[in-house]
This record gives sequence, structure tokens and C-alpha cells, in this order.
Amino acid sequence: MSDENLQPVFQIQRVYLKDMSLEQPNSPSIFLEQEAPSIEVALDVGAEPLADGVFESTVTITVTAKVKDKVAFLVEGKQAGIFEARNIPAEQLDPLLGIGCPNIVYPYLRANIADVITRAGFPPVHLAEINFEVFYQQRMQAIADAAAAAPAATDGAATTH
Repeated sequence: MSDENLQPVFQIQRVYLKDMSLEQPNSPSIFLEQEAPSIEVALDVGAEPLADGVFESTVTITVTAKVKDKVAFLVEGKQAGIFEARNIPAEQLDPLLGIGCPNIVYPYLRANIADVITRAGFPPVHLAEINFEVFYQQRMQAIADAAAAAPAATDGAATTH
């Protein structure tokens, strides 16, 4: 095998909108409200292998707008990308899939969500930039905390029997 075959490879194969949903449970009466809605945003990222050296990375955003206690709209979008990642060291692959790929996919999702909200008859919601490195580190810390707590819970359960 030549050294050329062992060079790290990272390529975008495709970026696509995997899922988009819109709910307006209180339309049309919600359009008569004068008060500005409160906006809540939830984020999730995921990655899974599709084939040897080929991965799907997803970013899911849920935007909920409420006026008082009424939901004006709820939009959930899942943007995905297929990425080729070969000859990348294992310790670098997870951060690449958890930080690098979401950074590529997210701008498409932001645009799609803003478009759907505008087409639904509401003023556009422009989602803020996301620091996926901080989000990744928080997720890794939560996983580590859960793993550290699990043996303690198991030990505690074992002593009560």
C-alpha cells in the first residue's frame, strides 16, 4: 500500500434536509395577538456510520414560539450531511463528527428554518451561531458524569439486597 492511500480524507458527499415540520395550533387567532412571542430553541446533534469511512451527521433544531401561554408555532428541522472520513485517527474522528460536520450542516438548517417560519406568516427567526466545540464538550462531560454516577448507583443497589 502506498503512503498516498493512507492520507487522511475528509469530503462532503451531500448536504440535505432530512426532516422539517411546522405546527401552528392557534392559527389564525394567534396572528391577532399584539405581544411579541417568546422563543425557545432546542438543539441536538448526531452521527452514525453508513459504510466504511462514510458517516451521516445530523443537526436537529426545535423552535417554539409562544404568546402568553399559547403556542404560535413550533418548527422542527433536521439537516444532515453525508461525509467521507477515512484514515483519520480514532481520537480525532469523534470530534470531527461532533464539531466539524455540524459546523458545515448548521448554516443550511438555519436558512431552512428561517424560510419555513417566514412562509408560515411570522416574522423570521434568525438563529444565533452555535459553538459546536463547547456543545460537544458539554455533551462529553454529561456522558462522563452519567458514567461516573452509574457504578455508584449499581453499587448502592447491590448493597441494599
